[in-house]
Amino acid sequence: MTESANVAEERASKITGEVLHSERLYVPWWLWPLPLLGGGLLAAEIHMGYPGVRAWLPYLVVLPLVVAILLSMGRTKVRVLAKDGETELWVGDAHLPVRYVGDVEVIAKNDKRRALGRDADPAAFVVHRGWVGPALRIRLDDPADPTPYWLFSTRKPEALAKLLTEHRSA
Repeated sequence: MTESANVAEERASKITGEVLHSERLYVPWWLWPLPLLGGGLLAAEIHMGYPGVRAWLPYLVVLPLVVAILLSMGRTKVRVLAKDGETELWVGDAHLPVRYVGDVEVIAKNDKRRALGRDADPAAFVVHRGWVGPALRIRLDDPADPTPYWLFSTRKPEALAKLLTEHRSA
């Protein structure tokens, strides 16, 4: 086995456990037409005036590339997993044991701009997806961690905040 296969296997073993909450921050269908149209126009611009293979090759390359980019933008998952008596919050590839969760604050869609801009701390862990309205800010209770809080987009902030506070006190 190669080193990357070992790393992937080790990461998969860490992520397994009882799923308490899981959501994928996928790009919604109504955001797909504009990038696809842009990719089609780019391909049309490239192929203009070329006969034969060069006429359809840009479409064959550009449109699947646009689809791949849109799919990769929506691959981030937010999960809460329980394994061996410990509960962990996973946002993408980063994880946080729930015992280090401090105050949990739901940030509404209208307040997210200020939380990400003027009121933001540069040392914070941020996973922002513009197409997801609300967010969750979790202050950390770990004096050894220089990260003051996690701020991440989630479609179900109230349910996730309730779950984290319940498992933090348990």
